[in-house]
Amino acid sequence: MAAIASAETVAVTSSSRRTHIRAAFFLSFAPRARLPGAVAVAASTSARRCHKDHDKASAAIDDDDDDLVLDVSEPTWDDLVLGCKMPVLVEFWAPWCGPCRLMHPIIADLAKACTGRLRCFKLNTDKNQDVATRYGIRSIPTILIFKNGERKETVIGAVTDSTLATTVERFL
Repeated sequence: MAAIASAETVAVTSSSRRTHIRAAFFLSFAPRARLPGAVAVAASTSARRCHKDHDKASAAIDDDDDDLVLDVSEPTWDDLVLGCKMPVLVEFWAPWCGPCRLMHPIIADLAKACTGRLRCFKLNTDKNQDVATRYGIRSIPTILIFKNGERKETVIGAVTDSTLATTVERFL
């Protein structure tokens, strides 16, 4: 004996005590706005507006990153990283890497806080595969910290700002 109310309900068979979900439910499912008409439109419009504002904000952050965290490449590696007198932080990243993009503002904040005591660079692993291979970079983001031209510390993956700051503080 089955009780079926509509195509979107669950059919329960009392003889077998099992719950069956009708296929029609999956075929007819369409997400519905739970907010009343005008509120739903306003919410979706503000979400789009926030997304556009976020894009502008992230573009501004990227511009600031260019001033604080400079790009390094294979030809400039020895001079900028290994020849630097102060500690150096290098982020190995790629443009398609989401966690790498999460780390950019964290590294920019760290570069701003440690101005004059720490140099921060980023190396695009897609364009500079030889350097990444030389240092055994197998996943990104990977952050290497150098002091007096020697590799001192490796941080793999996206980490919090406090974790990165604590790691860097040991070498300042």
